[in-house]
Amino acid sequence: MLKSDVLIIGSGMASLQLAKLLSCDLHVIILTKTKINESNSYLAQGGIAASISPQDNNDKHALDTLEAGRFHNNKQAVEEMTKRAAVLIYELANSGCLFDRSKDGRLLLGMEGAHSESRIVHGGGDATGKTVVEFLSKQLTDNVTIVEDFFVDELLLNDKNECIGAKGLNAQNEIEAYFAAYTVIAAGGCGQTYEYTSSAETVTGDGIALAYLAGAKLYDMEFMQFHPTLLSVGGKTVGLVSEAVRGEGAVLITEAGERIMKNIHPYEDLAPRHIVSQTIYSYLKKGEKVYLDISQVEHFEKKFPSITKMCKDHQINLAEKKLPVAPGSHFLMGGIAASLEGQTSIKGLYAIGESACTGLHGANRLASNSLLEGLYMGKELANLINRNKEIKRSWRIKEEILPSMPIYLPAKRELKRKMMEHVGIVRQEASLISQLEWIKSFGIKDYRMVQKGNYSKQEKEAAFMLLVSWLITKSALERTESRGGHFRTDYPFEQTEWQNRLIIQQLERNEQNEQAKAQKTAGILFY
Repeated sequence: MLKSDVLIIGSGMASLQLAKLLSCDLHVIILTKTKINESNSYLAQGGIAASISPQDNNDKHALDTLEAGRFHNNKQAVEEMTKRAAVLIYELANSGCLFDRSKDGRLLLGMEGAHSESRIVHGGGDATGKTVVEFLSKQLTDNVTIVEDFFVDELLLNDKNECIGAKGLNAQNEIEAYFAAYTVIAAGGCGQTYEYTSSAETVTGDGIALAYLAGAKLYDMEFMQFHPTLLSVGGKTVGLVSEAVRGEGAVLITEAGERIMKNIHPYEDLAPRHIVSQTIYSYLKKGEKVYLDISQVEHFEKKFPSITKMCKDHQINLAEKKLPVAPGSHFLMGGIAASLEGQTSIKGLYAIGESACTGLHGANRLASNSLLEGLYMGKELANLINRNKEIKRSWRIKEEILPSMPIYLPAKRELKRKMMEHVGIVRQEASLISQLEWIKSFGIKDYRMVQKGNYSKQEKEAAFMLLVSWLITKSALERTESRGGHFRTDYPFEQTEWQNRLIIQQLERNEQNEQAKAQKTAGILFY
C-alpha cells in the first residue's frame, strides 16, 4: 500500500500551486496521466487577470466576471477571488516568476475580451501558462513525489463513504493503489470530448467521471465555453490563437473583408466569448470562411512568438495578415461541485481548478480567470490542509463486486464529431435527444464495471469520455434557455427562472451494490 498525506490527481497550475504551498512535513504525491507538462495550464497562451493598474479595482473585475457569466455566478466566490488576484500575482512575481514588464519595471497589462480595463498579466508574451507552470515545478520541495504515466481509474472509498485515495494503471500497466488523508482532483476539464478543441490531448474528463462514479455531486455540465479563435487549417483546428491578439487590435473579418462583429455587441471583437463564437459559427454554417485580421497588431511576431511558430508550422503566410479561425471547445464552467477551498460532497475528496465548479465562472468564463482560479483554489486548499494536518481516516476499503464483461465503445473520433455536431456551439432538443439515444446504444449500464474490469487505459479513457458526454448532453437538454456558453435555438433567450438555478447530477450508490441509478435534481436555488 502506497500512502501519503495528500494525493493530487493532475499536474496543472492548480495542482502545482497546491503542492508548492503545502507544509514541507506533509508527504505529497502527484499522479499525472502522461508527463507533468502535458496540461491545459502549460498550453495557456493568455495571462492572469488581476486589477493592478491605478484606474482598475477588484469591484470592476468582479462586475466584468459577473457580466461574462451572465449573472449565473456565485457572487461571493467572484468577490473573494477578484479581491485576492493582485496579491496572488505579486506573490509569484516577488518569488521569482518572470512576468512581462515595461522598461521601468512595471508589470505589463494587456486587454482581453469582456474586460473593461487592461488587467491581463503575461509571461513570455503568449506563453504565460508555460512560464508559471515551469516556475512552480521548480519550486517543489523533496516532500513532493511526481508519478508520471499513471492512469487513475477509480477513487477509493472506505466503509464510511469517505475518499481515501485512488487506484489505476501505472506505466507498466500494473494496478497500483495510493492511499491518502486528502485526495484532490485537479485533472482539468473535458475539452477533448469535442472534435474541435484547444485542450491538451490529456483533457478527456477523467477527473469528472471519477468523482461522479464515486457519488460526488456535479453542477451545470451544460456550460461548455467555446473559444472563438482556434487556428483552422484544412478543416481542422490545430491550436489556440489567444484572445490577447484581439486585445492588441486584431479584428474578425470575412474573405471579402467585412467585419463580422460590427453592430453585434458594444465591445465588438472583444465581446464575451460565447457571443463571438456564435457569430463566427453562423458564418461558417453559411459556408463563409472567417479570418483574424492582424494588420493593426504592431510587432505581432515579437508579441506572440508561440502563435507565430504555430502559424509557420502550418504554412500560414503571416505576410498576408490573415489567420483562418474557427471556434472550438475550450473550458468547462460546470464540473464537480466544490467550495472555494475545494471541498466536494464526499468527505476526503477535493476538487480544484477547471475540474471544480464553485460558481465562480457562471455560465461563461471571463478571459484569463482560469489560471487565476487555479492559483486561488490551490492556495485556499493548501491553507485548509496545513491547518488540519492530523486527519484520521478508516483505511478499510468499501468492497464492491461488479461484473466484468465485454464492452462496446465508439471510436473517439466519432464521439468527438457527434458531440460537436449535436451538443456544440448551437443546440436544440431534437439533436440533444438524438445524441443521448446514440450514447445509450452502447449499452453500458454501469460505468463502474469499467473501473473494476480488466480493460486497457485506452478503453477506460474512452468509457469516461462517453460518460462525460452523456452528462453534458443530459444537462444541456434539461436547461430550457440560452445562457452564456449554452445556446439553444428552440429556447434562444435567457429565462429569469433559470438564473442561479443549478442542474445537479449525482450517482446514487446504495448499500446492496445493486445497479446504480442516476439521481438528477434540476432547478435548485443555490447562489
